[in-house]
Amino acid sequence: MIDIPKTADIVIIGGGGVGAATAYYLAKSGRKNVVVLEKNTVCSGSTGRCGAGIRAQWGLELNCRMALACLDTFEHLDEELGLPTGLNQGGYLLVAYKEKEWAQFQKNVELQHSLGIMSEAFTDVKRAQEICPGVAVDDAIGFTFYQRDGHADPFLTTFAFQEAAKRYGAAFCKFTEVIGLEATKGGMLVETNRGNIDCKDVINCAGSWAQDVAALAGVKLPNWAERHQIIITEPVDPGVCPPMLMSFSGNYYIQQRPHGSIIAGESPSSDIRLGYTSNVNSIASIARTVLKLLPRAKNIRVVRQWAGHYDMTPDSAPILGETDVKHFWHATGFSGHGFMLAPVAGQIMTALLNGDKPPFDPTIMDYKRFERGEKIVEPNVV
Repeated sequence: MIDIPKTADIVIIGGGGVGAATAYYLAKSGRKNVVVLEKNTVCSGSTGRCGAGIRAQWGLELNCRMALACLDTFEHLDEELGLPTGLNQGGYLLVAYKEKEWAQFQKNVELQHSLGIMSEAFTDVKRAQEICPGVAVDDAIGFTFYQRDGHADPFLTTFAFQEAAKRYGAAFCKFTEVIGLEATKGGMLVETNRGNIDCKDVINCAGSWAQDVAALAGVKLPNWAERHQIIITEPVDPGVCPPMLMSFSGNYYIQQRPHGSIIAGESPSSDIRLGYTSNVNSIASIARTVLKLLPRAKNIRVVRQWAGHYDMTPDSAPILGETDVKHFWHATGFSGHGFMLAPVAGQIMTALLNGDKPPFDPTIMDYKRFERGEKIVEPNVV
């Protein structure tokens, strides 16, 4: 465990996907003395417990553009970072069960085509079964699919960002919990359980603890942590679920990792307790959904289950930018899409802190939008 530095240029709180990516892009841009503080180990929170999907199929232009940029980035990350990310582009097959949802899907595809995302919309179940052999979706109304969508390995990706950031001089201090934040003349004082750091800027990338970190600086965030649960099966032959199979109205997402295991999850219903362990009711519910959709999965054994936290905002969209406390920044509130959007989030924050023009204007994602009643309305979220 490395020693805590007494000074830093930029302190990033949180060693998940967003924090590690932000550290990488800042260090790569030439910023010296970038320090990441993680109260546990890198990728031990929400990132390490997520479904790790990456999709460009959104219904809001800004989200489409950002997600497409992330896809472009992920396709070259192995080469750029010098380590594997486990990218698997089997596509996303989105399933609509309601007329209103299907109408929105068709609007989404029209928007996506205008932005160069060549997704397809169709109602033929046979076409769905060509993409996902044997899938039981006779009760569905319609589908959309984009082949470039997929998923990556959150541990490999975060580790790759970390190691690349370290090569550019960034430091990662693990088992280091932030217990206080104080504005100083021209910067911030970060108090930790291992000592204090005097720095210029602090970026809150703490995920489901973001609101607690913000409170240390006297900033109130409307965020909250929401518990989601996942099961994973033993490895089986490939082809049971080649794409990411997902439905908003059906409340499920299912994927098969390259090594053969099937990962499946759903949004919470009544059990909203926080924690990283699963309950029997959720495991049974997810298993029933998998069996209904993928009859070929019968008799496949569940070998593990876990829970993780979504860092939610009132409009399920992220919060990016500086706060009223000068030198204190947010890159949080991704509402279950932090891993997917981590590269763009890191690039945006790097540009903002360097005084450059960001690749996407984050103005509408500031944390005061909720006070103004200006929510970001994205139709393609669970």
